[in-house]
Amino acid sequence: MRGYFLIAILLDHLDFFPNGLDWVSMRGDMFVSAAEGFFLISGIVLGIVRGVKLLDRPLEIAARLFLKRSVQLYLTATILTAVFTLIGWWFYMNNPGLKYGILPPGTNLFEAVWKIATFQYLYGWADYLRLYCIFLLVSPLAMWLLRKGLWYVLLAVNIGVWLLYPNSPLLPDTVQEYWQPLSWQLIFFSGLTIGFYWPRIVAWWMSLSTGLRRLLTSGVVTVAVISLLVNIFIAFGAKMLLPVSAGLAHQLDDLGTNLYREFFDKEAMPLARIILFAFWFAASFWLFHRLENYFKRWLGWLLIPFGQNSLYVYTLSAVLLFFAHLYFFTSTLLANFIISLAMILLVRLAIHYKVLMKIIPR
Repeated sequence: MRGYFLIAILLDHLDFFPNGLDWVSMRGDMFVSAAEGFFLISGIVLGIVRGVKLLDRPLEIAARLFLKRSVQLYLTATILTAVFTLIGWWFYMNNPGLKYGILPPGTNLFEAVWKIATFQYLYGWADYLRLYCIFLLVSPLAMWLLRKGLWYVLLAVNIGVWLLYPNSPLLPDTVQEYWQPLSWQLIFFSGLTIGFYWPRIVAWWMSLSTGLRRLLTSGVVTVAVISLLVNIFIAFGAKMLLPVSAGLAHQLDDLGTNLYREFFDKEAMPLARIILFAFWFAASFWLFHRLENYFKRWLGWLLIPFGQNSLYVYTLSAVLLFFAHLYFFTSTLLANFIISLAMILLVRLAIHYKVLMKIIPR
């Protein structure tokens, strides 16, 4: 699943549509993105490997591992931002593919370094490494609470921090992005808690009767499918309605924009988006579990290496994306398909030959 989410994120950031692979993530135009699934699964995995599997070891061991990875990601995130900025200044005035949001050339060097070091300035396609860095930094405290059985205290703190997000449509995008860790930590630490209690959750689920499990599963999948179809219509229906009625098309487009701003903003992570994500993720988990053997047989060569080397894939993809936008431009469906597929295969080859794996965190 994590490998699938990474491919979806790569295609969304590349944004060369139509490319024949639009269905993978619906171009990232939905009310929930693949990024939430990526963060939740990463939290779950850490809850298992740094929580359950280290329960008989001192907490200091898990804490050191958390902090070591946090430092690695901090260095990776800040260095990438600096490098992307320097390259961006070189292309500043003569390349329409340059990513927006770059500091203007001539910015005071010490000011730029300070903003990069304190995460006040983010640039490039690896900005979510900042979130990982911050979350891992405080993960030892979260793990201490979980070891003490105080999951409800951790949950209360997570909800309290989530409520601190300055949710206002009047705030500039840069300000909302700066405070994003307050909202997204709820996804990550929910995953960490689920991972820590994973054996108990599985045992509880299997203790339910078969009929009740089927009823709950069908209910969740049904809600997920219906809401997914509605969201697809809201996101893409305007284009279909345009030849029939321009007025209806504009109304539907306005509806989607207003719903996103009010209930599904990505940075704010409001309750409606969290609930919708919970249904979609649960249904996706059921689908991947149900068809696991088929996924392994036909796509395991791609999805498993991507999922096992998630941070490496995300970081390397960020570099490839940056240069792809500078040197390639969307044109025909065939050209978009070739470029998009080439990006995925380049990352897969890099995993196979372990390109820079000693430098880039896995």
